[in-house]
Amino acid sequence: MNSEHVLDKRQLRRAFERAAVSYDQAAVLQREVSDRMLARLDFIKYSPDIILDAGSGTGYGSRQLAVRYPHSKLLAMDIAWGMLAQARPEISWWKHWLPTYKTQSHYVCADIEQFPLSDASVGMVWSNLALQWCNDLNHTFSEINRILCTEGLFMFSTFGPDTLKELRQAFKQTDDFSHVNQFVDMHDIGDLLVHNGFSTPVMDMEYITLTYDDVTSVMRDLKAIGAHNVTQGRRRGLTGKTAWQKAISQYETLRQDGKLPATFEVVYGHAWKPPSRKNVLTPETRRQIGLE
Repeated sequence: MNSEHVLDKRQLRRAFERAAVSYDQAAVLQREVSDRMLARLDFIKYSPDIILDAGSGTGYGSRQLAVRYPHSKLLAMDIAWGMLAQARPEISWWKHWLPTYKTQSHYVCADIEQFPLSDASVGMVWSNLALQWCNDLNHTFSEINRILCTEGLFMFSTFGPDTLKELRQAFKQTDDFSHVNQFVDMHDIGDLLVHNGFSTPVMDMEYITLTYDDVTSVMRDLKAIGAHNVTQGRRRGLTGKTAWQKAISQYETLRQDGKLPATFEVVYGHAWKPPSRKNVLTPETRRQIGLE
């Protein structure tokens, strides 16, 4: 990855900490994608004992999963403690240490590129619009494979390269800085899944376009969900007035029916962790050792 597009994880954590209180009011797209992911589970007959919501945010997806799988233990993990606090604000952190406190949901503050979990400890990893915040997707997939039980399910959504293409196009005319995060192509994601030992990956994508009255509203929504630019190649200071006006003018050329579009390429995928090949015996071998 080009160094200018590497995500600054400290800035990322701070952005989501600041956005925690405003997140739910602006996260319309995140909730919609979560609903569409959940509908896909209707076609998958599987009941995991332990579910990890990787990048759980304020807990919308976690609550959906808890209803669908009432007998499963749920781990909600996010890089920002503020997000986890919004997910379960009525539970003080110290109550989790009380021996009498029982719950099926547990909260972990950690980066999804560094899972603090044991090997083969999770039956399903669910991740809604969080993988785009990984610098090394190959390593992340390797880690997810590691923590998944054999025949465990990995189900996710993320953003593809055409996400916020209008904003990228508008700022491209102003300077050489990185203004929009980079996103991985669906086919490359599928290849990485196979490379990391997942079987029968299923991938598809769709475009979802939100509309706004003005560019300021676009930027305000992105800031409210913590999704503004945190690449190392971003401009460190404020964008100058001239450059900002030029970007707005460029964006205005895309106005349709009185509204400005903001396109999101949403990539969906799921895959399974297969049994280890070294433990799989062929029918001939099974007959030779008397198992058949």
